[in-house]
Amino acid sequence: MARIELTLAIAAPVERCFDLARSIEAHLHSARGTGEEVVGGRRTGLMELGDEVTWRARHLGLRLHLQSRITAFDRPHHFRDSMVRGPLARLDHDHHFTADGLGGTVMRDVFDFAAPLGPLGRVAEWLWLTRHFRGFLVVRNEALRQLAETDAWRQFVTDVVR
Repeated sequence: MARIELTLAIAAPVERCFDLARSIEAHLHSARGTGEEVVGGRRTGLMELGDEVTWRARHLGLRLHLQSRITAFDRPHHFRDSMVRGPLARLDHDHHFTADGLGGTVMRDVFDFAAPLGPLGRVAEWLWLTRHFRGFLVVRNEALRQLAETDAWRQFVTDVVR
């Protein structure tokens, strides 16, 4: 099993950052480099506890499907999306949000995953997967930071009280 932990300071309120991170449209915007699209489940809006989404994207040259479910939810501090079906043996992505006391947010991702195929999967985690997923998350988080710190966030978060 592999784990990636990332932390990012964002000059925006914690509620805005939380809602952007659970916005399907913001996810599609931030993951456009992988050709991400929704092919099942909830297709728009802000994901809530129990919501499922099936994503199709290109990772490591392969067109993959991944179905995830929101399995933990505590707005605006934490949510977890967990793989229900997909190419990995296991995937849990925890999103943590903490107010920094100055009007901003510290966003922390904990991305736990395991490749299939036992020992061969662990080699793949070490050689390719961890680096690939870390790069994907860094790009995604930077896109969310840019949205949150400008008025662009308004096009992605429309169905909650601001």
